[in-house]
Amino acid sequence: MKKITFCFFILFLALSNSFGQVKNDLYDLNRVHEIRLEFQRNNWAGVMDSLRLYGNGLLKGTAKIDGEEYVDIGVRYRGNRSFRIGNKRNALHIKLDHQDPEQSHQGYHTLKLSNALRDPSMVREVLGYEIARKYMIAPRASYSRVYINDEYYGLFVNVEVIDDIFLGKNFQSNENTLVKCTPDLNEKSPEGCKQNIFSSLEYEEDMECYKSNYELKSEEGWNDLALLANALYKNNDELSKVLDVDATMWMLAFNNVVVNLSSYSGQYSQNYYLYKNNHGKFVPMLWDLNLAFGSFKNTGEGSDMTNKELIKLDPLLHADNPYKPLISQLMKNPDYKKTYLSHMRTILYDNFMDNSYEERAKELQKLIEQAFFNDPNKTYTKGDFERSLYSTIGRRSKIPGIYSLMNKRAKFLKKHENLRPIPPTIAEVNILGREKYSNEPVNDFKIQVKTANKAKHVKVFYRFRSVSDFKMLYLKDDGNSNDEAAGDEIFGGLIASNGNETIEYYVMAENPLSVGYEPANYMFELRKASLKELNN
Repeated sequence: MKKITFCFFILFLALSNSFGQVKNDLYDLNRVHEIRLEFQRNNWAGVMDSLRLYGNGLLKGTAKIDGEEYVDIGVRYRGNRSFRIGNKRNALHIKLDHQDPEQSHQGYHTLKLSNALRDPSMVREVLGYEIARKYMIAPRASYSRVYINDEYYGLFVNVEVIDDIFLGKNFQSNENTLVKCTPDLNEKSPEGCKQNIFSSLEYEEDMECYKSNYELKSEEGWNDLALLANALYKNNDELSKVLDVDATMWMLAFNNVVVNLSSYSGQYSQNYYLYKNNHGKFVPMLWDLNLAFGSFKNTGEGSDMTNKELIKLDPLLHADNPYKPLISQLMKNPDYKKTYLSHMRTILYDNFMDNSYEERAKELQKLIEQAFFNDPNKTYTKGDFERSLYSTIGRRSKIPGIYSLMNKRAKFLKKHENLRPIPPTIAEVNILGREKYSNEPVNDFKIQVKTANKAKHVKVFYRFRSVSDFKMLYLKDDGNSNDEAAGDEIFGGLIASNGNETIEYYVMAENPLSVGYEPANYMFELRKASLKELNN
């Protein structure tokens, strides 16, 4: 993986803070973008077939992206199952820095264009990533009309690449271990290795066994991956030191709610990345969502599921499956299981109980309908596109309508015994300041949390610097811990400042069956306090 210099990295981070304000932002979803490719060869399609079949070579050309021109770029077909020889609409990999390492569009050096395989609606990928980004680090996605040698090649989904730029923007580093977990389904593992385990993170004694099921995108990291697999195998206290468990729970919850089985949760344990953050913990990231919302139907247990079976997909799918350790080992921990189910409930109620996803899907289709209808190489008909939210498309593939699947699934999940429990309410959170008329300064952080709905435990996760990992403190409702009366559902505790002036934190409350958080979007927004403010 090519590394960017420290100075450029700092500059990029500064610029990336204003990405949403960039003119013609490449991932702006208020418009359909335009990418024009120009090749000197008239037989470019045949050349790219050969390059895809026999290696990773690139065809040199020129690109115009929303009117901005770039020369000496490289292009090749991408995709495993979606690539077909002679296909008039193969997915594309565009490398803007093919010849010039400094060449980029709005900081992006590489573009990945998806042809939305098995998605007559053309919204699965964009809608899926949009929902996922509410809860976890995930790529952005937008739409582009692609022209090749002035002929309309088709409407594509442009998915943000997980590379140095993406990592720097989201993790403030890009030199740690990065693993792509998308196994080559045509390649067998070496003799002596487990067969057909794909990217499941099953532990292997021989380091070489990992290399057929994972792709290392960083310069080093095989040992790190083996340590993660070993920690999952042993399932001891070391696991939380090498895996961001909460981020993992969000990914697994998302996969289950939206029936995204072309993922770790499905047959091939695939289509995700692992990045080791600056705290030494692997963070999983979703990839390739064009088969979400039930377009891929196999869990790895038996044959493909029917659409009716997808609607009733078990929220605890693979909880007892030893061949899916990222699920089964974590589900052995009652706290992790409770967190996972709480995340499922959050995703369900935020997006699907009020049918907001339906309205968003219709907005996206309205945006792209003309570009889709004009696509000379589209896989599906205009009628398929128009019916794709509410009807099953295809006699053999039987791709469920997004609404017809998720409307019934939402009702099923709402009534499911594992998702019925209502989480505790966190009514108020305060860091106590200096008492009125007192000359006694506040030197530490005294936290008080008012709860409802029978909170049994309350925890505060805190850190003094944004680059630090979180520490956890149990709060008490005993009348002696900066709370009020014992047993009144007001919990308190003291966090020693140890010379630090500021704190970032979030709160989690538990009852016997569920958990709740404050702030609700604690993954991206934290509460803050400073001793200076507390003493005013």
